[in-house]
Amino acid sequence: MGQIVGSMHMNVAEVFSNRRKRKRSTDSALGRDDPAQLDTTQPKKKKLLTTTQYIYKALFKEEKNSDVAVMALDKVWHLHKVYLSQSPYFYTMFNGTWREAQQNFIQITILDDRITVASLDAVFGSMYSDEIEIESADVISVLATATLFHLEGIIDKCAEVMVDNISPETAIQYYEAACQYGVVGVKKSTFQWFQINLLSIYSKQPNLLRHISIELMSALTASPDLYVMQTEFSLYTLLRTWMFLRLHPDYDPEDPVQRAEALKTQERLVNAGVEMNAPSGDVVQWKYFTSRMEERSFLATPEGQPYVRVFQKLRTQYLTNHYMDLKIIYNDNIIPKEWLYRHIHNHWDALLRIDHGQEDCSPQQLDDEQFFENCMRCGRMLLEPGYQKWRWTGFNFGMDLILIMDSRRLNIRRHHRHEHERVLSLQTKRKFMVRTTVTSINAQRQAVFTQTSEICSLSLEKNEEVPLMVLDSKLVHPLLISINMLVVMPPNQSFKEIVPLSEEATASLSIPISEIGANSDRPLTPSSADDSAVFIGDSEPSTPSSPAPRPRIAWSASETGGICGQLAC
Repeated sequence: MGQIVGSMHMNVAEVFSNRRKRKRSTDSALGRDDPAQLDTTQPKKKKLLTTTQYIYKALFKEEKNSDVAVMALDKVWHLHKVYLSQSPYFYTMFNGTWREAQQNFIQITILDDRITVASLDAVFGSMYSDEIEIESADVISVLATATLFHLEGIIDKCAEVMVDNISPETAIQYYEAACQYGVVGVKKSTFQWFQINLLSIYSKQPNLLRHISIELMSALTASPDLYVMQTEFSLYTLLRTWMFLRLHPDYDPEDPVQRAEALKTQERLVNAGVEMNAPSGDVVQWKYFTSRMEERSFLATPEGQPYVRVFQKLRTQYLTNHYMDLKIIYNDNIIPKEWLYRHIHNHWDALLRIDHGQEDCSPQQLDDEQFFENCMRCGRMLLEPGYQKWRWTGFNFGMDLILIMDSRRLNIRRHHRHEHERVLSLQTKRKFMVRTTVTSINAQRQAVFTQTSEICSLSLEKNEEVPLMVLDSKLVHPLLISINMLVVMPPNQSFKEIVPLSEEATASLSIPISEIGANSDRPLTPSSADDSAVFIGDSEPSTPSSPAPRPRIAWSASETGGICGQLAC
């Protein structure tokens, strides 16, 4: 009996053991042969929405459990007071004694044209989420909406997008928006961008240039940090074009029909015996200013009065140190002649003092503010590395200063050639003050790295060369070079505060100056950035001639003893 029971136990154990072996074998075979079938037996994992995503989808997009409706720009949003209260605008509305605190329907009157339905939707949605996507094309609308609702986080995000996307097409709009909505960082960044690019970019894009406001142009013209490419005369021609475009909003120099008409005008002037060598786009504005027959300057007319403050910021003392510049400016008759006469008088007085070796004429003991208000601004772009040297044209009070870029060093030299000693200062040493700024730019013309020297006082002997700056390794080409320089003590320029309505009295006192202006040997507006600077090399480009504005007595180079011609080389 005991043997029978023991045998039964062994048989049962064997049966169960064989079943476990078969199951393991079957599972193993299943894993080897059909993994897909095995996966079907596993439970599926479903990815749940995060809390933020659920809130955004259910409460904002699907508008569930809404307790307030907000209407703006003819659209209604069904929202929630608890989320809207993140905005100080709505928090005050719902928690104060305002009528809207007891209402479940709020109507908001939008007075700002920059605010759109899309920007309202984006800002309302951001209150239900922890992120917001802002495109550069919509950033101003979002900024305006965020400013209305006092959402500082979104304002900061808009500022980041704007700073990263400053370009010729966006800079003007970004600057105006930054001023309107008080975004200090964007205003500063766009203004710095304008300082670097105003002359090199907008001189070639007139339809963008015309949209620069008088306030912004006045601030840029006054800035000592403006990169003037090449000299102050280049800035003058830009201001003349800018003023003409603002006065004639319907004129489009890029329109084929109007461009063809400008070419016809140019041909008629040439056939009439007027020597022309200016781009056709300049002919229309040239004719507008030079065809005026009245004696008073254009700034003294009702049309010119709004632009007085801009031209007052222009450093007009550096417009009368080149023979051709002076003739062109006189023929334009934009700037009051009184300003020109005062500058010429100051120049002559300074030259006499320098000739007699009077130290009080050299700049000394000037504070930074005086230097920056009166310094000459010159600039140049260097596209590639290598040995380069150049000078900026114009009579520089008897000093021929040459800039030399050699490897990573920028030097300045007081060049003195014996054949020009009659027009160069014979003083053993000449003192002047200078500051140097060099900037690398990226494809958007934004500053990547800037190196600026301190204002330093130099005293150079004839043909002496000294370093201005050793360039940092972070500076890579293309490089923009800006030089601020002062070679004589600045005169009092309080006379520029008044624009005389009639200049007949002052004109009659200076007959030789009023005879300036027949055939100029320099174009009205330089056709390229290099036309205002002279390259020092084996050969130099010939200076083209510019048109004669209207019949006047010619002041030829021969009548001045050829001095002006020598100064330009």
